[in-house]
Amino acid sequence: MMNRRKKRVIVGMSGGVDSSMTAALLKEEGYDVIGVTLQVWPSGDAPGQKGCCTITEIDDARRVAYQLGIPYYVMNFRTYFEEHVVDYFTGAYVRGETPNPCLACNRYVKFTELWRKAQGLGADYVATGHYARICQDQERGRWILAKGLDASKDQSYALYMLTQEQLSHILLPLGEYRKARIREMARQLGLSVVADKPDSQEICFVPDRDYAGFILRRKPEAARPGNFVDRQGTVLGRHQGILHYTVGQRKGLGVTFAKPMFVIGLDAEHDEVILGENDQTYTQTLWAMDMNWIAIPALTGPLPVTAKIRYRAAEAEAVVSAEMSDSAGCVQVDFSQRQRAVTPGQAVVFYQGNRVLGGGTIISDPLGRKKRIPFSV
Repeated sequence: MMNRRKKRVIVGMSGGVDSSMTAALLKEEGYDVIGVTLQVWPSGDAPGQKGCCTITEIDDARRVAYQLGIPYYVMNFRTYFEEHVVDYFTGAYVRGETPNPCLACNRYVKFTELWRKAQGLGADYVATGHYARICQDQERGRWILAKGLDASKDQSYALYMLTQEQLSHILLPLGEYRKARIREMARQLGLSVVADKPDSQEICFVPDRDYAGFILRRKPEAARPGNFVDRQGTVLGRHQGILHYTVGQRKGLGVTFAKPMFVIGLDAEHDEVILGENDQTYTQTLWAMDMNWIAIPALTGPLPVTAKIRYRAAEAEAVVSAEMSDSAGCVQVDFSQRQRAVTPGQAVVFYQGNRVLGGGTIISDPLGRKKRIPFSV
């Protein structure tokens, strides 16, 4: 399964079947496995008493570790998580973006800070229950991130930010399995506490999905009503605050119109929510920055790819090229077919076949100009 040297590995255990089987598989492979749960909320409980990292999940992870006969620890990541994930999440919404906090957690918490702490425990690797694969391109001398075998569970999109150094110290054993097989093996090992647990579908720190309420409790000053406007700036009505809306949204606008209207842009500087008809939610070009390249060292010219504009989106054919502007590291992505609801703050990830080439964060405009339409239509 894994071709790394059999040394010590820290496994991030959330109390679910995936991370539990990650620990089990690596122990079976001969690694010196230590289980760790990251404590990110006071007293072990996320708001709403659901999601990962609650007392219940910690107890389940501890029980699995006991059954597997591996050491287990709970590590305090509260301050770090608050700064690098929660503050990022709330700040992005206030700026009129729609962030993916799981990507920030992977980048800063699981594969940066956890790795730092793992080294303090004498570990050679960290491992998680992500469905993706890591291999080495011997010819190019690069570590490669690839899709997981189970296409329905592939999580390579959420790992596009990993560096060459990080990839060399990460183990992802589940990438070679289908989810149904993982559950079956958990039952065979007697891990009944996790074998049939449902997959988590929520942001762990906003289990009730009330993003606006969560943000307002932390940043009351974000409650700024403003205007609904069209592409030309004509006022169409009043809204409750831009953090209640995201690009592509139709329901829950709080105002009725003679025809269906959709959110096509957000202007945080002017507290405006820009509305248009369904056709105006589509675009053929986007820009991205904060790029990370995995399979290639850098972008040297126009590159044909398939691209995903959000985690659940289908891949679409596109060409990515360097944006000729004063925004260093910005790229332009031109799709062969228009894409719906391209959203600033989300990630765009590039593929060639099963390999992840790299990705970046979608932005409104490479030059930072204030435009009423965030993308070319």
